[in-house]
Amino acid sequence: MNMKYIPAAMDMADAIHNVLHTSIKTVYPKYYPKEVVDFFCHHHSREHILEGIASGNMGVLTDGVEIVGTGCFDGNHITGVYVLPRYQKKGCGTQIMNFLEAEIGKKHGKSVLDASLPAAALYEHRGYRTVGHGIYELENDVKLVYEVMEKKLH
Repeated sequence: MNMKYIPAAMDMADAIHNVLHTSIKTVYPKYYPKEVVDFFCHHHSREHILEGIASGNMGVLTDGVEIVGTGCFDGNHITGVYVLPRYQKKGCGTQIMNFLEAEIGKKHGKSVLDASLPAAALYEHRGYRTVGHGIYELENDVKLVYEVMEKKLH
């Protein structure tokens, strides 16, 4: 597959929304209760996507026809990496992470991210280590638990 990671543009918002919501609704229910899935879908709203595009820190992975993945960062914090389920386990997430880490590495010595349960092992393989745990209280007494991870880039 000949994939290219390019800056996100406003006219890509619907395709990015599709990547985020398809990935969340397919993968997260295997690890999290409905409230957490709903939280992530609500968090990754069209407005949030448009803010990410406007920041200049959001990109998309494309095969030239379809947008298959997306990544975003803020400062040295990777705020999201998502790949359509049918493209997962094919190196797409690695390609997005390589780009994000290179961009962050231009200004910062380390990269930080909040890892969902399904992604923590993937990030460990990239050299990230857990430096803390976060808990976010949701409705119905549901708790979203995640790992705060970081990696030295230089």
